[in-house]
Amino acid sequence: MSSAAAPVRKPVTLITGGAGFLGSHLGDRLLAEGHRVVAMDNLITGSLDNIAHHAGDADFEFIEHDVTKFISYPGELDYIFHFASPASPFDYLELPIQTLKVGSLGTHNALGLARAKGATILLASTSEVYGDPLVHPQREDYWGNVNPIGPRGVYDEAKRFAEAITMAYHRYHGVDTKIVRIFNTYGPRMRLRDGRVVPAFIGQALEGNPLTVFGDGSQTRSFCYVSDLIDGIFRLSQSPRHEPVNIGNPAEMTILQFAEKIRELIPGAGPIVHEALPVDDPKVRQPDIGRARAWLGWGPRVAFDEGIVETITYFREKCSN
Repeated sequence: MSSAAAPVRKPVTLITGGAGFLGSHLGDRLLAEGHRVVAMDNLITGSLDNIAHHAGDADFEFIEHDVTKFISYPGELDYIFHFASPASPFDYLELPIQTLKVGSLGTHNALGLARAKGATILLASTSEVYGDPLVHPQREDYWGNVNPIGPRGVYDEAKRFAEAITMAYHRYHGVDTKIVRIFNTYGPRMRLRDGRVVPAFIGQALEGNPLTVFGDGSQTRSFCYVSDLIDGIFRLSQSPRHEPVNIGNPAEMTILQFAEKIRELIPGAGPIVHEALPVDDPKVRQPDIGRARAWLGWGPRVAFDEGIVETITYFREKCSN
């Protein structure tokens, strides 16, 4: 008589910043992939609202903790996704020291935990490591054009340091590391007043206010819908690659074009007004996703017109509550 097979242990994954915009969507994907998810967040910019739908889920755990302080976890860990960080201009200009600390101390602590647990760790880096780029589109082998002492430098340099220490842990300690460079991403669960252009324009338009364009609006951005981004990140976590990989949508548009699109989609939006360009604001931003296509078989699938309507619907519901 044969005995029943032992149950297969689910992978256990820790997400720092797990109650944030991207971290919460990542948690959804990992749960769908059969992981047990531990979301860790100090709730400075994250929100319990983003993970409220997991209440009562035996495979989901929330820990309120500041990752700039020592991180411990009593059980086994298979993966760590280090997503904790302020991630918008408003946040890192208001929280410059915290931004630097989470990129340095927080990354060090997450790497130490990965080493102790024998876990794979994926670092959420950013297109901001390219600064105000002199190469366009941006490839992963471009070293960037960053002002280390400018107001944006607290975020740019925190992420550049995070990449450096992540690669050091891989080379010196043999930790299985991955690095994703995230380009502009949008979708539900963004905070309405976090300073990024998507919620800023949508919020202004829904309130019937003018849309504030900095400079003449000729600066470009490339917008990736959140589900596409998360798919690329999950694929990277399962790959053998350790070098940085850009994940973003290469469909580039000017900020003025984006403002005009929002005005088309939201009746009653005010006129476009112009204000002075912030210091060190990048003139262009477009990912070269050759590595993602070749290494991960990944490319964006959600059209901008589809994704932006979903996002507007989310914010309209938030504003009406």
